[in-house]
Amino acid sequence: MYAYLFRRVLQAALILLGVSFITFTLLYLVPADPARQIAGRSATAQTVENIRVQLGLNLPFYEQYWRYLTSLLQGDFGRSYLQKSEVGELIAARLPASLLLMVSAIFTELVFGVLIGVVAAIKRDSWLDKVLMVLSFIGVSAPQFVVGILLLYVFAVQLQWFPIGGYGTFAHLVLPSLTLGVLGAGWYSRMMRSSLIDVLTQDYIRTAKAKGMPSVRVIFRHALPNALLPIIAMIGIDIGFFMSGIVVVESVFGWPGIGQLAWQAIQRIDIPIIMGVTLVSACAIVLGNLVADLVAPFVDPRIKLK
Repeated sequence: MYAYLFRRVLQAALILLGVSFITFTLLYLVPADPARQIAGRSATAQTVENIRVQLGLNLPFYEQYWRYLTSLLQGDFGRSYLQKSEVGELIAARLPASLLLMVSAIFTELVFGVLIGVVAAIKRDSWLDKVLMVLSFIGVSAPQFVVGILLLYVFAVQLQWFPIGGYGTFAHLVLPSLTLGVLGAGWYSRMMRSSLIDVLTQDYIRTAKAKGMPSVRVIFRHALPNALLPIIAMIGIDIGFFMSGIVVVESVFGWPGIGQLAWQAIQRIDIPIIMGVTLVSACAIVLGNLVADLVAPFVDPRIKLK
């Protein structure tokens, strides 16, 4: 176990190093000038050059990257060009909202996705199976902003069950979670159906049925834990996605997460914030996948960590 964890931590460090290098390179190659963005349109060329020197943007690429990397290793994400605040503080202020939305969205998509997938697999090729898979396909295909606006119109404007937007109470959390959960539930239900159908054809399942074991026990005690393994692996990817890739949902519902922070930084070419959010999201993906790998042996004891 310890050797496995050491290898994974080493791999994570190399992955994060690669992510930082690629992201920094792409931002360096962007034809926009952050110094001009900071100075404003009416600034003189000398003012822009002074800002460029102050921020170190006049240095060669390798020197800029080395300075950023050494600061990062000391826990310093740098300062925002425009907000004049520490990037670490800005991310930390937005992180609780993103984590709350992430957990609730994953819970929502798992509950609906697994339930729909199990029912569809049990009723394979029936009209119910076809209806559920069509609904799953619609959920996967529907744009997030359309789903979000539709939920807002029905449940916030017409029925007035939930607030239109904002952050702070459980009522504010429901509609954003459902918006994200619809997309995720569509993926999980299709994956769950496929995985469970495959498991139900295995020899040990047929043996359990031949011994007269009740169908409910066969499915939930023996088949479902093994069918959940692909779902567990997908959760690790979802963690990173929900940490930074939910800009649309956060914008529609006015949710103050790091996805919205990243979008504002991209519009203003605020490189330290873009780098900080990217690395935090990469850490979330790596950590999520590690947790998924560690949980898998508890679900299926046949899996060994090597």
